[in-house]
Amino acid sequence: MVKIAPSILSADFSRLKEEITSVKSAEYLHLDIMDGRFVPNITFGPVVIKSIRQHSNQIFDTHLMIEEPERYIEEFARAGSDLITVHIEASNHVHRTIQLIKNSGCKAGVSLNPATSLNTIENIIDDLDLILIMSVNPGFGGQKLILKTIDKIKKLKLMIKESSTETLIEIDGGVNFKNVEKIAKTGVDIIVSGSTIFVGDPTENLSKFRKILRNSEQVE
Repeated sequence: MVKIAPSILSADFSRLKEEITSVKSAEYLHLDIMDGRFVPNITFGPVVIKSIRQHSNQIFDTHLMIEEPERYIEEFARAGSDLITVHIEASNHVHRTIQLIKNSGCKAGVSLNPATSLNTIENIIDDLDLILIMSVNPGFGGQKLILKTIDKIKKLKLMIKESSTETLIEIDGGVNFKNVEKIAKTGVDIIVSGSTIFVGDPTENLSKFRKILRNSEQVE
């Protein structure tokens, strides 16, 4: 079944330990790192990741929305990241950055903004553990999903099938209870959700997502 990765970008940071504990049944925990340069927002860094690592056994899915990500790979790896994703738009030598991530002991992912073509990753797809498709313009939570992303994911699924890799597909941005079933049918492997999970009761919201996904599979 499609996995849900709660994004702590929408969590209450005054009670972060409790928020993380409330979604501990999720296999992934999505960590959005923003530098105020690549995107118009600033979030947190390796110090926060290191502090929450002791309270979670989840896969730390670290999404670097930062300029020159290669400068910080080893630091984020040491902090406790399991998977590090960089933006194709932010790295001049993305293949070198991918190798740096893997040499640091983490799995490597590449993210594409909504307007970025899939052609940009044709030559590196075999080297990737994950491809993150942004379904909103990155920088802020709570945005509405860009519908053309659906077709983009379907095309990416075909690309991965043709390359005979086991690369995972992740979607981030605007996923909610109303559209998650349609998104799941694209062949996506991981769905990131922030505000839909952390506004209200995170445990109940995570369960609601899973129920929708289970019912969708049964109908098929």
